[in-house]
Amino acid sequence: MEKAFVKLHQILDEFELRLCYAPPDCLESHVTSMDIYRPGLQLVGFYDYFDATSIQVMGKVEWAFLESLDSEQRTKVFDSLLSKHIPLLIFARDYEPFPECLAMAERYQVPVARSSSPTKDLMAAMTSSLHVHLGPTTTLHGVLVEVYGEGILLLGDSGVGKSETAIELVKRGHRLIADDAVDIKKVSARTLVGSAPEMIRYFIELRGIGIIDVRRIFGMGSVKPTERIDLVVRLERWEEGKPYDRLGVDEQTMTILDIKVPVLTIPVHPGRNLAIILEVAAMNNRNKRMGHNAAKELSDKIYRTMMAQQNPET
Repeated sequence: MEKAFVKLHQILDEFELRLCYAPPDCLESHVTSMDIYRPGLQLVGFYDYFDATSIQVMGKVEWAFLESLDSEQRTKVFDSLLSKHIPLLIFARDYEPFPECLAMAERYQVPVARSSSPTKDLMAAMTSSLHVHLGPTTTLHGVLVEVYGEGILLLGDSGVGKSETAIELVKRGHRLIADDAVDIKKVSARTLVGSAPEMIRYFIELRGIGIIDVRRIFGMGSVKPTERIDLVVRLERWEEGKPYDRLGVDEQTMTILDIKVPVLTIPVHPGRNLAIILEVAAMNNRNKRMGHNAAKELSDKIYRTMMAQQNPET
């Protein structure tokens, strides 16, 4: 599998970086590391564990140290750093790159840019952006909708009613993100974000009707390009005699890209209004995240009542 990348020109445009030296064709070069570093130790010659695939940022401290050196020393510093062929060197706080830096950048064909942003703010924003661009990804067959601000991933066998349920939710004022194929990206240690492949974005298939464009039929407010995945709902055909969870005390999870996501299994049979059920599921999931679990509260209440009846004197 090809490693994820973001092109250099995307980074330059997103953060309004101004190129001070641009090697030929550098705008199409690939950045593959999600990490951003300040080369503090490298300026004094320590390159053990140095990640040459990461963007390097020079801030106030690095600038002050380099300014204290003479021209020959700065040349050696930049020769060592840029000979590693890093993808991009950025000077924050609108610092002007040293002439020695530009000379070595030309020698080793390393792009150099400036930013007016404070070092800490620039690195935080770039780290967050690179995690979105380069995070691990997977694709699942399902439907992703936003219901009351909760991202719900609908899974189930073909023909179980995922797309029909999504349309009913859209009619009730909620939003569609993806139908049939959901691209899922891990953007942090606790967050998954889903989107639709570009080719089928905002389209949905309804058996008996065919393909419809949700955005055109229901308006721009009915769709959304991406959404965090807060809950997975498995839709399955009702099986007579199969035990289904009626209390919800024991919470089930599904692991996607090493992140555990709450899972509900909802049986489907004629007469059940799945759209209303999913609305309640979304609100209940948010309630749980806020620390209120109705099933556990009821269970605790029943337990306290039973204990009080067994020990009336206490």
